[in-house]
This record gives sequence, C-alpha cells and structure tokens, in this order.
Amino acid sequence: MSDVLNYVCSFAFFASVLRVTTPILFATLGSIVAERAGASNIALEATMLFAALFGALGSGLSGSLAVGFLCAVLGGLLVTVMLCVFALRLKADIILTGIALNLLAGGGTVFIMYMFLQDKGSTSSIATKVFPSVTIPGVSSIPVLGQILSGHNVLTYVAFLMVAVVWVLLFRTRLGAHIRAVGENPGAAASVGINVARTQNIALLLSGFLTSLGGAFMSMGYMNGFSQNMVAGRGFIALAAASMGQLHPVLGMVAALIFGAADAFSNAMAAMRIPDELVKLIPYATTIVGMVVFSAVDQRRRMARKKQAMEQS
Repeated sequence: MSDVLNYVCSFAFFASVLRVTTPILFATLGSIVAERAGASNIALEATMLFAALFGALGSGLSGSLAVGFLCAVLGGLLVTVMLCVFALRLKADIILTGIALNLLAGGGTVFIMYMFLQDKGSTSSIATKVFPSVTIPGVSSIPVLGQILSGHNVLTYVAFLMVAVVWVLLFRTRLGAHIRAVGENPGAAASVGINVARTQNIALLLSGFLTSLGGAFMSMGYMNGFSQNMVAGRGFIALAAASMGQLHPVLGMVAALIFGAADAFSNAMAAMRIPDELVKLIPYATTIVGMVVFSAVDQRRRMARKKQAMEQS
C-alpha cells in the first residue's frame, strides 16, 4: 500500500492524470457544446469508438499519421451525422438515437475490424502510427513543472487548449450566442431569425469533431492501436463531467480532471494484488459519487434561490 501512496504523491502520477484526462476532456467539451444548443449528444461513446478504430486502421494501412488522423475525424463525424439525420431531420428521440448508436458501435467496430484484418480483438496485426510527444522548451528544465507538464502527447496539449477555444466560441462569438440562445429558448431564438435546426446541427458537428479527437488519442496516443471496447465508458463519464461542470468549459475541465485522477489512481492500484474487477470499478464509482454530490449541492442552491425569491416577493 505504501508503494501506491508514494506513487500517488509523485510527479509521475500528476503527469499521468493529464494523460488519462485527455480523452475525457475532449468528450466533455463536445458534450458541453451540444448541450448548450439543447441537443444532447449521448452518442459520445460511439463517436470515440469509431474515431479510434478508423484512426488505427487509417494510419496502419496507409502508413501515414495524417491519413490516420483524417480517418479518425471522419469516422467520428459519421456517427454525429447519423445522429443529426435521425434526431434532427427525421425527428427521432435524440436520447434513444444516441443509445442506439452506442449499441451499434460496440458490435459495429468489431465487425469493421474483422472485415479489414480478420481479427475481432485488436488491430495489433498492423503498425498504428502514434502522435508525437512534445517537450516544451524552458518548461522541461523546471524541476517540478517540467516533470508534470512537459513531454506529453501533442493531443494532450490540444485538449487543454480547446478549453479556451470552446470558451471563446460559446461566450465571445455570434455562433456561440446563437447556440446558447437555441439551448435556452428555441422558440424565442426562432422569433428573432435564428435557424434553430441549423444551429443545432452545427453544434452537434462541433461536438462530434471534439469527441473524435478524444477517440483519435485513444488509439494513436494513449495506446498504440485499437482494441475491442477500448473507450470503456469514457463517453458516459464525459457526460457526467459536463453536467458537473454546469456546461462551462473551465468547470468541465476541472470535473474531467477529477475523473481522470480517479482513472489514474485505478491504474496505480492495478499494480497491487487487488481483484481486477474492484480496480476497474474506481472511475465509475467516482462518477456516481460525484453526480450524487453535485445533485445534492445543486438542489440546495435551487432551494436557497427559491426561498430568496419568496422572501423578496
């Protein structure tokens, strides 16, 4: 147990938290953009799975990292386009559509992998290209910060950069104002000339793009290749992080870091003689506890506001 505590208190653990948080953060930002437009993207899990598979296949079969990245983005957007068509155009229930796409991705990715590689487990038969790690000049030589912040995969830095990009998009651009207006009151937004359907389609496509980056990281950064169901519920954890972050990019990042820390801690626990099932439970148990605490705090806040409004009236 002392070995685990020593590792958790080490700089290597904090560096691993950033690495593990990366795919969750991408999907969290994607969920925030979609939710702000009033179009819940429940298909984050499917988007990440397809992006991870297509990225591994594209880079492995072509031998090009750029081709693999393009395939990953297109694979993830394919899921988002299906969500847009069924939910926004054909008026199917968006929650049920997202659940159906997640179920489709579980078996669909295995089927596609078998078609190309005759393997149902992983893409280990081909050499998947991996995004490079980046050493930050100046920061890498700093004793503490260098060990924590430098030397990560390039997509890890992109993920945290996207927090600022999404914040600017939502709160400092006309498109962001339209997205928030549609999400808050679509009828009022339509009355002032905002195309609700188009805005929601754009928001979902942006959500799919961001989430696809998380899927690309899974097979071309976090691991070298794709394996069956490798996303392992990170899409659902991202939904919880977006909700806990009150659909704000910065608060969503904080929530994603909390869940990333739980995931990194479970990886550290895996080195001990603890049942594997218990170790894998840690990130999901943390998600449930986090949602319960968030719901309780949010309920108290609403009751306080309601009481204050009654006193003022």
